[in-house]
Amino acid sequence: MRQSHLSSKRAGLGPWLLVPLLSLVLAACGEGTSVEPQRVPEEELSTSRSALGEFRLRLMAANISSGNNQSYDPGHGIRIFQGTKPDVVAIQEFNYGSNSTADIRSFVDTAFGTGFYYYRETGAQIPNGIISRWPIISAGEWTDPKVGNRDFAWARIDIPGPKDLWVVSVHLLTSGSGVRNEEAVSLVQRIKDNIPTGDYLSIGGDFNTDSRTESAFGTFSQVVTTSAPYPADKNGNVNTNAGRSKPYDHVLVDSDLLAYQTATVIGSSSFSGGLVVDTRVYSPISEISPAQSSDSGSTNMQHMGIIKDFLLPGDDGTTPVGSVTVGSPNGGESWAAGSSQAITWTATNITNVKLEYTLNGSTWNVISASTPASAGTYTWVVPGSATMAARVRVSDAANTSITDSSNAAFTITTTPTPDPTNAITQESESNNTAATASGRVGAGTSVSGSLSTSTDVDWFKFTVTTPGTVTVKLTMPGGADLDWYLYTESDLNFFAARGYTTSNPEVASYNAPAAGTYYVKVVGYAGTMSSYSLLVTGAGVQP
Repeated sequence: MRQSHLSSKRAGLGPWLLVPLLSLVLAACGEGTSVEPQRVPEEELSTSRSALGEFRLRLMAANISSGNNQSYDPGHGIRIFQGTKPDVVAIQEFNYGSNSTADIRSFVDTAFGTGFYYYRETGAQIPNGIISRWPIISAGEWTDPKVGNRDFAWARIDIPGPKDLWVVSVHLLTSGSGVRNEEAVSLVQRIKDNIPTGDYLSIGGDFNTDSRTESAFGTFSQVVTTSAPYPADKNGNVNTNAGRSKPYDHVLVDSDLLAYQTATVIGSSSFSGGLVVDTRVYSPISEISPAQSSDSGSTNMQHMGIIKDFLLPGDDGTTPVGSVTVGSPNGGESWAAGSSQAITWTATNITNVKLEYTLNGSTWNVISASTPASAGTYTWVVPGSATMAARVRVSDAANTSITDSSNAAFTITTTPTPDPTNAITQESESNNTAATASGRVGAGTSVSGSLSTSTDVDWFKFTVTTPGTVTVKLTMPGGADLDWYLYTESDLNFFAARGYTTSNPEVASYNAPAAGTYYVKVVGYAGTMSSYSLLVTGAGVQP
């Protein structure tokens, strides 16, 4: 049995104590020591639902980093988070950018939203962490006795209702089932010693387990339920490694929380035991936009995300908790300026909704201050400004903290005007930033350039007049190793495509979703200096 002497909300931690306690914790916190402070089944699984006001909790375990650095920089995992919209995530290999506080905050904002909280263990090569829609009131790490480059990360979360939720994020070793059981024994003892029996508990993450009969599951069953039903993909496959043959990843919960498990519903799809998120088999992929079909098959993505949903009692017994979800536009659409389009949503326990849009991701404009939530649709005349960063937001008109927005940006197109400048054949310095980019690079016209110092960077711009495939080719003399990165005009920080191998020439293609200006940055690998030839082609690229 887990110990029960610690106070929980059910044991009497009332609002008079919670508010100052939360303020104290947040004021004193820092990454790795407490919490990040910035922010303002089918029916058989649901027979124990409370008659109180209810809210949905989506738990996810995610070791879905990709690329060569065990990080989320390439963006495949980010798109999966955006498309599946978890409320609480036990995340592994929690690396992004330089791992500075600003970079990690940027990752959380992009993948989940600016209102989310996080905890990330420090001093780890591949850290574990927890990301939450609701405040993290305490957090920390327990030593993993078998490995030195990460520990067990835990967080106590102030979810609505009478109980707190404790989440433990784990990443067990691959070296053998016996070693994994030793890790499980250590963790279970920590849980028994520190987590109140009256609160909810979830252990989530990358267990690296070869089968569900490993002894670690017997150990974990002392504090969480390890039996079926298991999450599955669209084809009923419950395995989670890249080859889909082994049950590596798990969301395990205690019996108190299990009583409230409900089907995971996304769009028109329902998964009674939860979802294994494999974008390669998910259909229709538009339900989890902006995730792309190829994301789960990206380089070095060795795990699938795991999701379980729960319908839990809210804070009181009379007022149900409202919820709203945007249906369309949900990311990836291309709408013509001036056209009439349907904004759609689903809402529960809400009378009227407020509709807004943004063209840049930060400034919001009102479409309708109040329209009946039950309608579920609103005809909108799309504004006349071209952008690839548009989103729509739907909120409870009476309580705008209950809100949802498009999972990803959609495009508003206008009739493009070709760039009147002549195509260039030679770079012109200084072109070290996007603002001073050399251009215009014309389709099929080679441009010669040179990186003359180890820190030199060359930017170029080109015009796309109609959406379609764009191919970038960078050719170097001899064995020089240069790379290129392609950016959209709306996002000059996160590349949309790149050529960064040791190949010569470096060639790759990108499906430009809209007309507009695009940029190519040329850099030298590890300070390489060399001349080069840049060629951009594509039917939609202006000659």
